[in-house]
Amino acid sequence: MVGQSINELLKKAMHMGASDIHLTIGKPPVLRIHGELVPYGQTPMAPEDTRSMVEEVLPDHLKETLEQNGEVDFSYGLPGVSRFRLNAYYQRSSLSLAVRVLNSAIPSLDDLQMPEILKVISEKKQGLVLVAGPTGSGKSTTLAAMIKHMNDHVKKHIITLEDPIEYLHKHRFSIIDQREVGSDTNSFSAGLRAALRQDPDVILVGEMRDLDTIATAITAAETGHLVLGTLHTSSAAATIDRVIDVFSPGQQSQIRIQLASVLAAIVSQRLLATADRRGRTAATEILINNYAIANLIRNEKIHQIDSVLQTSRAEGMHTLEMSVRRLLNSNVIDYKEAAPYMKER
Repeated sequence: MVGQSINELLKKAMHMGASDIHLTIGKPPVLRIHGELVPYGQTPMAPEDTRSMVEEVLPDHLKETLEQNGEVDFSYGLPGVSRFRLNAYYQRSSLSLAVRVLNSAIPSLDDLQMPEILKVISEKKQGLVLVAGPTGSGKSTTLAAMIKHMNDHVKKHIITLEDPIEYLHKHRFSIIDQREVGSDTNSFSAGLRAALRQDPDVILVGEMRDLDTIATAITAAETGHLVLGTLHTSSAAATIDRVIDVFSPGQQSQIRIQLASVLAAIVSQRLLATADRRGRTAATEILINNYAIANLIRNEKIHQIDSVLQTSRAEGMHTLEMSVRRLLNSNVIDYKEAAPYMKER
């Protein structure tokens, strides 16, 4: 391992179908393949190995940020291979590197086998669409596929705010301006405020991290834009609670009213290993805001949302458990993979 170029490692990881690469001292490189961590080689990495690999890919203008903050996000491209999202960070005074492989080809919603309702959601003229799930659940890929669907079917001006930019979109029917936090704009909230003056039809917020960003996103949706964003939450109901809880108690009543009005849809998802262990597939929970959902939001009855999802399949809604059971019944996943998401009956 010593002396190997990180470019060579990235090429081999791509060839092996890895979604992530982890470089840390005391272990050989570790690849995540179909959700499982797999060592690559047997030689543990030394501090000088990880440092040389980080220095090989880290842009000069971010070196000071890494030393000051102890971590830094950035993107990296290998021509003819792929693009990568990287996070370099210190642990036990040595450098480690986490790498996410980004497919150069943007998948379609059909490629991802996502529910057809996502195409309808993608063509909405205004409102707030939230894609939720834990880290590594495919949120960015789902959003990229939704943007691709818009680009292939409608004429819109789309502005994305990303940290870092993952998928590179080309102008087609739509104009797509992609802005990277840290280089093109200082923050999600600053970029979002600026976007409102850039004549957008659609604004994608890579991550809704703070009160200012969430508040501005709601305002943008109120003023006639379609706003797409992500949250690290476990369900549609938890996503609504998270948005409301960001605000002070004195503001929450008004936010419930605003959210009930502007929310278009919530897509919550997980990536599950397929039964043949050759890939992963998405299990989803879909909420479409209708009169019943809006009424529950306004009246602080979020806990009843699951009941509406269970009985509104005709409108494109379903719970995560319903999606998991469908995948299980179709033999796409096995019971071991499905069990954690199913309630006993």
